[in-house]
Amino acid sequence: MATNLAIDDWLIEEAKNLGKHRTKKGAVTEALQEYIQRRKQTEIFNVFNTIEYDEDYDYKKQRAVK
Repeated sequence: MATNLAIDDWLIEEAKNLGKHRTKKGAVTEALQEYIQRRKQTEIFNVFNTIEYDEDYDYKKQRAVK
């Protein structure tokens, strides 16, 4: 899908140089992938604040060989 975007030339060049990309497309694609990954990680992190843990749970007991 072809898309025209007006992105600051300095930002594109900086991203290309830092990421060692030869093309603008490569730099933008990687930037979007990192953006998506970070957002998903943030969502997962927020879930951890909602889980209730049993403080009396003994995980070592579960590992014991019977």
